[in-house]
Amino acid sequence: MRFKWRTDLLSDTPLVRDVALVCLADGIVGVSFGATAVAGGLPWWVPVAMSLLVFAGGSQFAAVGVVLAGGSPVAAVAAGAVLNTRLFPYGLAVSDVTNAGGSGGSGARTRRWAARLLGAQLVTDESVAFALRHTDPARRKAAFWTCGAALFTVWNISVPLGVLAGSAMRNTAAFGLDATFPAVLLALALPTLT
Repeated sequence: MRFKWRTDLLSDTPLVRDVALVCLADGIVGVSFGATAVAGGLPWWVPVAMSLLVFAGGSQFAAVGVVLAGGSPVAAVAAGAVLNTRLFPYGLAVSDVTNAGGSGGSGARTRRWAARLLGAQLVTDESVAFALRHTDPARRKAAFWTCGAALFTVWNISVPLGVLAGSAMRNTAAFGLDATFPAVLLALALPTLT
């Protein structure tokens, strides 16, 4: 039964294609983020740690932008936190997906809390959008977890690649990497305008 949703998901070609396209776009943005952060003077570990712990591209860009503009770390955290407030209602919208039901002993409660914490980390604009496309609970769950896990993996591979690129080139503006984030958002939004 546990394997069934994975098989069903893989047979849903449009969903797999759409998740792959979003992962490609986010990978490009992740490279841009890593390169911009280190080229601006931040140590390599800052964008890598932010990507693992925060995992929110817009908030990460905002926080790094504040620091690179001379703002304090407190102002950077505040900017990121304000942007991340949008995730609270998102979390409520997919609470059924991240809330593992059932009863059991302390082991089952621990697994439920671990699933909730991991699910909270994977709440992004994209993973929630993919979950909300479906009304069937099993498909919602499959779409959310697949999209969230794929994005987390791609983002945390692409940011270190961007760190390497930013360390090598130092002038990311010459390559237009500072415009990557808005360009990718525009590219993702254009198909929905029809």
